[in-house]
Amino acid sequence: MRDLAVAELDDETLRARADALGLALRVDELRGIAQRLGRAPSLVELYAFDAQWSEHCSYKSSRSLLAQLPTKGADVVLGPAEDAGILHLGEHEGERYGIVIAHESHNHPSQVVPFEGAATGIGGIVRDVLCMGAEVVAVADPLRFGNVDPARTHQRAVARGVVDGIAAYGNAIGVPNLAGDCYFDAEFDDNVLVNVVALGLVKESQIIHSRVPKHGADFVLLLVGKATDASGFGGASFSSVALDARETESNKGAVQVPDPFLKNVIMRASYRVFSMLRERGIEVGFKDLGAGGIMGCSAELCSAGGFGAELDLDTVNVAVDHLLPEVIAVGETQERLLWALPEEIVDEVERIYNEEFSLPQVAQNARAVRIGRATAAQRYQLRHRGELVMDVPIDFLTGTVRDSLPAQPPDPPRARRKQDLSCERTLDDLLHATLAHRDVCSRAPLYRHYDAVVRGRTVIPRGEADAGVLAPIRGSQLAIALSVDGNPRIGRIDPERAAEHAVYEAVRNVVAVGAEPIGLTDCLNYGSPRDARQFGELVAGVDGLARSARTLGLAFVSGNVSLYNAAGGGHAIPASPIVACLGRLTDVSQCVTLALKEVGSRLYLVGETQRALGGSVLAALLSLRDEGVPAIDFERVLVEHRFLLAAARAGLLHSAHDISDGGLLVTLAEMSFACYPAHRAPIGIELDGLAGWSNVGRYESLFGEWGGIVVEVAQRDVDRFEELAGALESVREIGTTIEQPFLAFDDEAWEIDDLHRSWSRPLEELFP
Repeated sequence: MRDLAVAELDDETLRARADALGLALRVDELRGIAQRLGRAPSLVELYAFDAQWSEHCSYKSSRSLLAQLPTKGADVVLGPAEDAGILHLGEHEGERYGIVIAHESHNHPSQVVPFEGAATGIGGIVRDVLCMGAEVVAVADPLRFGNVDPARTHQRAVARGVVDGIAAYGNAIGVPNLAGDCYFDAEFDDNVLVNVVALGLVKESQIIHSRVPKHGADFVLLLVGKATDASGFGGASFSSVALDARETESNKGAVQVPDPFLKNVIMRASYRVFSMLRERGIEVGFKDLGAGGIMGCSAELCSAGGFGAELDLDTVNVAVDHLLPEVIAVGETQERLLWALPEEIVDEVERIYNEEFSLPQVAQNARAVRIGRATAAQRYQLRHRGELVMDVPIDFLTGTVRDSLPAQPPDPPRARRKQDLSCERTLDDLLHATLAHRDVCSRAPLYRHYDAVVRGRTVIPRGEADAGVLAPIRGSQLAIALSVDGNPRIGRIDPERAAEHAVYEAVRNVVAVGAEPIGLTDCLNYGSPRDARQFGELVAGVDGLARSARTLGLAFVSGNVSLYNAAGGGHAIPASPIVACLGRLTDVSQCVTLALKEVGSRLYLVGETQRALGGSVLAALLSLRDEGVPAIDFERVLVEHRFLLAAARAGLLHSAHDISDGGLLVTLAEMSFACYPAHRAPIGIELDGLAGWSNVGRYESLFGEWGGIVVEVAQRDVDRFEELAGALESVREIGTTIEQPFLAFDDEAWEIDDLHRSWSRPLEELFP
């Protein structure tokens, strides 16, 4: 057994040996492993612990923080305990249906190898949903890119590669891309963020769990998919350290290689296996091979069921001969899944994959193959060429690993502006500059690369409303809405408020389409937990998420923590919590889009204006410093959202659009722009003077990003709408739709076509 003589080496030599082996384990961790085992750990064991105890797998720096998040609720079927969470959608023909949702990141791989990194991000999140027994029905992609000015060739190549990778994978597996957002900032030059979300549909009585069943002693472990190779070896550890530009070439080996066409076949074959298992009433376990490869997946699958495991690495289907045992065990080759099956059905499952769906003919040496079994003994054992190369207590390998780290609280929140802003730049100049800003302008050049309507269940594709809407059950009026959000401009100023705003925007986008929010997921993208200031941002962010979700009565059912998003020199990204909100519509015909519908409608603002400009595009354009971030009164927001949902169900909302990046004028312009895809002339808007609806200055009113929603109400429905609003003071008329294609305010009148040109062109050259 090859090993590392931990006890015989001083700290400096041990660190050097570990570095030479590519291990991220700390010296104290190396010594702790040797002490628990009572011997020198083998190299296979070291690589196994290196993956399993990495930040990516163990959450050792963040696990205690995440316990603050609410994870239970009336709509929660399964919280964040397995590969994906599940929320209750509704009943159809006597069956209860759940929506499976998972949220992950693939940041480091996408920075190093953009196409493959982003594509494998989609591949991994799809497997997380598939292994719960679900049909995969949608994906989403919140993205954060660096400065993509024409001279920044590397950053431009990263952005293009990421979008191409997401498109190539999602389109090939035939899953619609339902939602996403995108920001550009030089602070992401060295650390792009590629977050991914996937949704699946499952009957609640047919959920498959990510564990060996309680009666599963001697269950066979059946590996399915691509032949194992050296790609992705060390991927979990690679994602748990800061990137160093000097190591780009060596880091590429830690990035997996995608094969979406093989995945398409594996998905369809797995659906066939699901059907067979349900017909026979057989309980099994099923899990995605992600971080930690065969070792990580099999150890977690068996440990979660209360079992140990014995595996023979010689039985694993490999792409090349003579792979080292640690590579076979820990390498993160894509397109692989692991079943825990009773002996009597293993042959049938193998036949479905290998013969009925011909995996060996789809990709070289791809197949379903037996590699081991679950055991009553609480050991995790691997054999290679007849030799025992790993033999450790399974609870030691998969148990909770925690770091207690110091956190420096962020600077106190900046005070909100007390006086209205005065500015020498004209409204015309600012409006065109805001519309052309990369955080505001049309994302159509990006998302038109994605198939949004494949499989024919998309009701509202992205770009036509604040959230994407999908009707996943044939013949049912039930529908789901999905939004993903998070503003890095706020994260730079106030990490705690950034988390609150991420929740607020994701939720209000779902409400804007007429859907009831039922649950949340998160991906927490931060710097190094070993930097007290950067770790303090994570602590503040989790506090903000927990408080806002509890007030809104929502639970987090899935999520991910992505740390070490920092350059080799220590400079970290802005605090970037990204939140997904899932909403439910019981009648899909009641969903609301953002396009204005008719002339003569009244426009209402639902929300409160504020002087706070911190984190806004206007503040960026004017280089404003020391600006406070808008406060959120979640108690008031709850009331507003209940009112808006009641109005949508009563058919009183012609259109709706939230106020976010760019502020109110951008919101109104985009409601008019949305007429263009329907190939009809835009409907114009005449905005009332500020005195009737705002108590702050014109710049704060027109460009502030304080939240809220603008709704269009037909003149014939105004009385009913206002009666429903009752005494709600945050509902005010702000304007009227007009036939002339202008956006008019006071003595200004902007041509909609002219504004549309400023908004639609900035990303066309970047994403041709």
